Order: sequence, then C-alpha cells, then structure tokens
Amino acid sequence: QVQLVESGGGLVQPGGSLRLSCAASGSIFSLNHMGWYRQAPGKQRELVATASNIGDINYAQSVKGRFTISRDNAKNTVYLQMNSLKPEDTAVYYCNIKEIFGVSSFWGQGTHVTVSS
Repeated sequence: QVQLVESGGGLVQPGGSLRLSCAASGSIFSLNHMGWYRQAPGKQRELVATASNIGDINYAQSVKGRFTISRDNAKNTVYLQMNSLKPEDTAVYYCNIKEIFGVSSFWGQGTHVTVSS
C-alpha cells in the first residue's frame, strides 16, 4: 500500500498562484509516475501533469506554460506550481502514484482549488 497526503489547495483570484504538494509513504514502487489529476463539478477526472522518477514529464495542453511539476525523489514528494490561474482551473486536484511497468495505482484524498474573484 502507498499513502498519499496532499496539501496546498485553497481559494485564489484569477491570475494568482498556488503550490500543491503530495508526499508518498509506504511501499513505493521503485519506478513510478507521480502526478496530478483534477475533477471539476460535472466533469470527468483529467490529467494535469505527471513526472516519473526517471525524468519523464507530461502536461495537459490546457496547463502548459502555466503549471510546473517537480519532484523530490529523496522525499517521495511531488509538487505542482500553478501560475496564472484561471476560473476554469477550479477543481478537486488529486495526487496519483502508479507503477511504470505494472498496474498498481494509488490516489490521494484530493485538495480543492477554487479560482474566483
């Protein structure tokens, strides 16, 4: 089992910034992707950004140039720096960890991000 603890959500005005953090503990896969997905009300969960511990990074087109994902592999922690936030970024953001060559995947409890004036 892997446990994921997220932090950093909140309310921010359009154009503002937030930084999300997600710390993993437990039986962490040696090769893994960690990343963020989001789910807005009435919509399906979608990928925001992922980063593997061997250097692969992937962003949704809608956040490229505004969001930056990074990892501290020594701390098993992934971060999401979100700049130039828009109202359409409002969602519950979920941290995820999954094996690169396997099927195991775990989710965090989610953290709310609200972008509103």
